[in-house]
Amino acid sequence: MSVDEVLEQYGLGKRNFPKIKLNGVCLYRADLREINFKGGSLIGTNFSGADLAGADLSGANLIGANLSAANLIGVNFSGADLIGANLGGAKLGNANLTKITLTGGNLSGANLNGANLNEASLQRTNFSGAVLTATLKEASLQGANLSSASLVEANLSGADLNGANLAGANLSKTNFYEAILAGANLNGTSLNGADLRFANLREANLNPESIKEARLHRTVLPDGSIWQHVEMPKH
Repeated sequence: MSVDEVLEQYGLGKRNFPKIKLNGVCLYRADLREINFKGGSLIGTNFSGADLAGADLSGANLIGANLSAANLIGVNFSGADLIGANLGGAKLGNANLTKITLTGGNLSGANLNGANLNEASLQRTNFSGAVLTATLKEASLQGANLSSASLVEANLSGADLNGANLAGANLSKTNFYEAILAGANLNGTSLNGADLRFANLREANLNPESIKEARLHRTVLPDGSIWQHVEMPKH
């Protein structure tokens, strides 16, 4: 089915196009709200500026796709392959991104308020300046760029942020319970009320004073020592 046929049928009210193959086509600023592309092949497709709110893209192949500045609120991306995809500046509020693969992708400046990224593969992904008031439990974020991002009250329990860059990020009340932050850059971060219990901060780069604002218990500190007792942040 061609892209023109899809758009024509969509205009007539059809929404279900599972396993569609639309590799490399241009859907710039297209209105595709609540469309079903589940399991589709959308490699390199241009969705920049498109409205896909409420769409089903679960299990789709979106390698190298361009979704920059798109409206992706409430979209189901669960299990999708987004390696190298560009979602810079996209609206992803309440989106389902569980178990996606977005290695080397771009989410800079994106809004992921309320999104679910549990168990997602996000190695080397660019989240700089993004709003990540989201759930990222057991996500893989090794080498990711989270500089100047807002992770206020985000849940990263059990996440792997080995070597990640969080310089200048707002980590107030962020949950890092049992997270790996070894070798991470936390310079200029706010850790007020953050939960770092059982977290690993070995060789992390941070201001020693900032860690005093967080909850600590059995936390591995940058020098390899272990903080044994709980310290509640001052209010």
